[in-house]
Amino acid sequence: QVQLVESGGGLVQTGGSLRLSCVASGSISGFNIVAWFRQAPGKQRELVAGINNMGITTYGTSVIGRFTILRDDAMRSVPLQMNSLKPEDTAVYYCGVPAEGIWGRGTQVTVTS
Repeated sequence: QVQLVESGGGLVQTGGSLRLSCVASGSISGFNIVAWFRQAPGKQRELVAGINNMGITTYGTSVIGRFTILRDDAMRSVPLQMNSLKPEDTAVYYCGVPAEGIWGRGTQVTVTS
């Protein structure tokens, strides 16, 4: 089974940027939607952004205009560019293929005010 590994999280100030990386151990070209979700303490996991194999994207309402999801099947990579970060973006970010139940272990993003 394909495994996903996230990286790139860290500590950043309000207004800063981070680029999260999601790299798969095998091909992702056969997957329709690959997505980023996040989970903050005490809250449910929520969709951040998703991208299908046609390059069509969808975003959670709170990140529209600030985050950009990309997809490179040749590199088995689905990065997430996050700009204009806010304290409410603080969470563990997970890369996944929801339809297949494939998830990475997550990477922590902390935004300080």
